[in-house]
Amino acid sequence: MPVKRGSQAAAPMVAKDELLQSQALAEDQEAKGELLSRFLKDQLAKEQQSSTLNQQKLNAQWRALLREAKDKELRRDMEILSQTFARVMDCKDNSLVRDLEEAEEQHGRALRSHLHNVDRLLQLQRCRLMCLEKGFSAQLRALQREFEAERYR
Repeated sequence: MPVKRGSQAAAPMVAKDELLQSQALAEDQEAKGELLSRFLKDQLAKEQQSSTLNQQKLNAQWRALLREAKDKELRRDMEILSQTFARVMDCKDNSLVRDLEEAEEQHGRALRSHLHNVDRLLQLQRCRLMCLEKGFSAQLRALQREFEAERYR
């Protein structure tokens, strides 16, 4: 039976060793778990930083694309407005040229009419002056005859 005693005494030692090994294994697993957890947290933080940076880059690129599209749109609108403005100015220039020609024509008609009226007034004044001269001459002759008649008498 001594064999049994030795095997019974060795059994608690084996169990103790196994317990220590399982504790060491558990601690190793826990340390590995903590290490893995820390590593994953670091990876997550790096991934979040990368995600934030990539999001900022994407936003910058998207804004650049939007600015470029808006730039093209505004340039096209500006070209259309420029052409519209040029057409309106041409129409107004043509209208002003027609108005100016019409005004010059009216001025010419008014000037001719005025000169015609002045000529008629001059003619009327000459006729009146001639009539007055005739009347004056007639009165002068009459006075001269009368004076001559009185002188011979």
